[in-house]
Amino acid sequence: MASDSSFDVVSKVDRQEVDNALNQASKEIAQRYDFKGVGASITWSGESVLMVANSSERVLAVLDVFQSKLIKRGISLKALDTGDGEPKPSGKEYRLAASIKEGLSTEIAKQLAKIIRDEGPKTVKTQIQGDELRVTSKSRDDLQAAIALLKGADVDAALQFVNYR
Repeated sequence: MASDSSFDVVSKVDRQEVDNALNQASKEIAQRYDFKGVGASITWSGESVLMVANSSERVLAVLDVFQSKLIKRGISLKALDTGDGEPKPSGKEYRLAASIKEGLSTEIAKQLAKIIRDEGPKTVKTQIQGDELRVTSKSRDDLQAAIALLKGADVDAALQFVNYR
């Protein structure tokens, strides 16, 4: 009897790469001419990233620089949660806080399981385990078809496929 093969669908981000992207963005903001004299900065604030400038347009420009650094480091922008994306006034400056999303929420895991159940091979089974989704099947070809299906799915999470056995 053949044993089942499986893989896990997770949403994890390499924190060191995010930190490196933030440091690169901070250096670029400090050196760029269009950011001189506007009080623009980007820093860690606990578990979130805080972007500050004297106008909402400059805060959005800081966000754009940070996003470009994340992309260059191979981090999906789906992992970055800016809330409504609008900078909030705070005294004479504008602030925007962005958090890094990790782990699959129950809703997203259920959505992924439904996609596999409705459109994927019938031999594939799914099981939600905490903040990850385990996908199992006797056929590795069916698992590869499920991975291809999930890569094309439009979900609000940075998906990774790990523990392929």
